Amino acid sequence: MGSGPGLILLHGGMQAAQNLMKLAAALSDAFAVYVPDRRGRGLSRPFGDNHGVEKEVQDLEALMAGTGARDVFGLSAGALIALRATLELATLRKVALYEPPLAIDGAPSPMAWVPRYEKELAKGDLAAAMVSCMRGTGDPSIIRMPRFVLVPLMRLAIRTDAASEARSEARDDVPLDVLIRSVHFDARLAAQMEGTVENFKAVGAEILLIGGDRSTAYLRAALNALAGILPNATRIELPGLGHIAADDAGQPERVAGVLRPFFSGDVPFRA
Repeated sequence: MGSGPGLILLHGGMQAAQNLMKLAAALSDAFAVYVPDRRGRGLSRPFGDNHGVEKEVQDLEALMAGTGARDVFGLSAGALIALRATLELATLRKVALYEPPLAIDGAPSPMAWVPRYEKELAKGDLAAAMVSCMRGTGDPSIIRMPRFVLVPLMRLAIRTDAASEARSEARDDVPLDVLIRSVHFDARLAAQMEGTVENFKAVGAEILLIGGDRSTAYLRAALNALAGILPNATRIELPGLGHIAADDAGQPERVAGVLRPFFSGDVPFRA
């Protein structure tokens, strides 16, 4: 989408490329924007038995080689992949990370919700699993609503989405039930990245760390820890925004407003 220097957008958990279309459009007048479906979604490869962060980094490397893009934005689990890639892909120039769920010693665990999600997923209760995941990210609008209200709403959303899929032969977005199941693999990425913050002391790429002031404490803790470790990092907090600000359902134009100057030009970015 668009033209100019290549820029890759990596979506987060319970998302697919379809969730970052507004962000891509907002940046497409200045960049050639590539928004892949990560593994297990759309036309991408299945997860496989040994799926993990290394496979995701390999996929990113292949996309960079195929497009010539050297700049990457990652949201949540996508930010974990982009962060790990800074250790392995020397061609990376600039990387923007929106709230990677990286476990930090002394901070609340970003994985506390996962056992309940996995139990509900194993029982086939996708609506309950979806609620557990959404509440685990700390989105204020979700936390305030009780589970007995949220779960029936999510069941309705899943049924409506499935009915829409059945009616449409041309539908190209990823069904909701597939996205809910995919969180199992993104939780695995987060577990693999736990305790690795010290590994990023010598990263050469320029990094922009972005978060919202409405996000949960463990996400802010991860950004603050990375800001203290990464040698070429700038930290920005966006007022009034939460974890899904870059999503089509959030305020992607505000996220684009900080990404554009960061990825434009060759001078170091300053907030």
